[in-house]
Amino acid sequence: MKITPIKTDKIVPGRKLCDILDRYVKKIPERSILAVTSKIVSICEGRIAPVDSVDKTKLIEEEADYFLPLKQNKYNVILTIKNNMLIPSAGVDESNGNGSYILWPRDSRRTANEIRVYLTKRFKKKNIGVIITDSRTSPLRWGTTGTVLAHSGFSALNDYIGKPDIFRRKLKMTKANVSEGLAAAAVLAIGEGNEQTPLALIEDVPFVHFQTRNPSSSEVKELSINPKDDLYASLLRGVSWRKGKKKRD
Repeated sequence: MKITPIKTDKIVPGRKLCDILDRYVKKIPERSILAVTSKIVSICEGRIAPVDSVDKTKLIEEEADYFLPLKQNKYNVILTIKNNMLIPSAGVDESNGNGSYILWPRDSRRTANEIRVYLTKRFKKKNIGVIITDSRTSPLRWGTTGTVLAHSGFSALNDYIGKPDIFRRKLKMTKANVSEGLAAAAVLAIGEGNEQTPLALIEDVPFVHFQTRNPSSSEVKELSINPKDDLYASLLRGVSWRKGKKKRD
């Protein structure tokens, strides 16, 4: 797998995402994937809030589906569930915001689909993938890793259930999350600081099964697990989550 970060200027409010793609994505080979950080999507959508004009705690509670009270965390971070993901602060982040909090995009999945269609038409290619990325922490581990908010143009899961391992034992539960793995690798290459590389081209991915269409609703649904059915259900349900004040469009 080859990952090439793409340097851009500083992305500020008022920019259009398609203009950024036109300016900085000069080529995209067949059977490759473009990683796009969620921050530049949000900035282009105006999904920002000035730090000095909003209460961060209230903003997070408005963005979250569920949250744990701030007093339950020693690091002054609100743990939340948003879009069926366990994520700190409902994705609200101040880094590289130039005095503003940056929220998650309005609809990352729609944006991923739109970017894929745009790129296939522009470069006259059939098999192009897109991922919208962010970073998150992992329980019992220091440091952040990349995660995917949405994908398009390829199968997000490689299903090994019923297939043999090297000793011909049939696998019972294993599904490789391709989209998450790609996001983790891409964000590592993109960086978390002042690298100014919010895009990355991912090539040489023989393990990716490309699709010349958007993910189906059933494929999207397959990516999430109901908390009560999760392997970590006892932990997730062992605390008193509060329902967020998320405003529905």
